[in-house]
Amino acid sequence: MQFMTTADVEAVACAAHAAQRDKAGRPYTEHLRAVADGVRARGGGDELVAAAWLHDAVEDGVLSEAWLEAAALSQVTKDVVRAVTKHEGEPLRQYARRILATPGARLVKTADLAHNADPRRLAALDAPTAERLTRKYAAMREYLGLTTED
Repeated sequence: MQFMTTADVEAVACAAHAAQRDKAGRPYTEHLRAVADGVRARGGGDELVAAAWLHDAVEDGVLSEAWLEAAALSQVTKDVVRAVTKHEGEPLRQYARRILATPGARLVKTADLAHNADPRRLAALDAPTAERLTRKYAAMREYLGLTTED
């Protein structure tokens, strides 16, 4: 099977998230690019970069699980996307366990958390939201065993 190229995955992800904005009102695709760049900078190869581009697609409902299953993607990419897809009401600890049990998922989530917790991004939010998210991201980093260098 011929898998989608990283550029193909980027194009699909950008199209799927095109109408979306982040909590600060910025185009959501900026977050996807930052996570993909963060994965690459941390040594992730094309399969994990593809997962980074798609890391929120199923969770946000812009692409379906059926799309993911049928997509010309490696099993590694599909497994990582599934692992980092948080389910509604799922406890963070349970979510972290699934990430830790899936090769490559921790790297993608590390890049995601790094961008989400960027002080410049948090500064654009109202104080209560920024504080809530800072606590949430810190808890997730702890559950994943991440240090300040990660």
